[in-house]
Amino acid sequence: MQLYTILILAFGMSMDAFAAAIGKGASLHRPPLKEALRTGLIFGVIEAITPVIGWGIGLAASQFIMSWDHWVAFTLLLILGIRMIAEAFRKDKLEEDTQAPRRHGFWVLVTAAVATSLDAMAVGVGQAFLQVNILVMALTIGAATTIMATSGMLLGRFLGAAMGKWAEILGGVVLIGIGTSILIEHLGLLG
Repeated sequence: MQLYTILILAFGMSMDAFAAAIGKGASLHRPPLKEALRTGLIFGVIEAITPVIGWGIGLAASQFIMSWDHWVAFTLLLILGIRMIAEAFRKDKLEEDTQAPRRHGFWVLVTAAVATSLDAMAVGVGQAFLQVNILVMALTIGAATTIMATSGMLLGRFLGAAMGKWAEILGGVVLIGIGTSILIEHLGLLG
């Protein structure tokens, strides 16, 4: 596989992490650059690991994984999206002087990162049957995702300040949309 193909694939794989990071950034109270980098690294590391895991699994049992990955991704993204929307409405009921958190919990970010990286695992499964250097591919996907998720958090910071709870609701809707899109694509409902 050519390097430009790997780069296009890497940035394509990172788009759902970018969208999720926008929602995460919007739900925080002015997240600093340090938090954006932390989020980007968590998303990037997980996105780099999953194609390697998929590649290993692909060597053993590709058909089973490929038949269930879309359901797992859909379920995780649906739960995260609903949770974000519910949190936005719950914040209305809190006192006005209560500030939004300045950082997300580690496991919240890991869950979102895993949910958005299942497509990279599926790509890894497919690469098990091709002449591809999986480490180069995984590192490229991880680097692209780190850049995109960090950028998404920073963009979400400004959207969150301008749009308040509506940015968080939009982030939740985007996560649900990504999950639904993955499910529709894998079930072949539009093709």
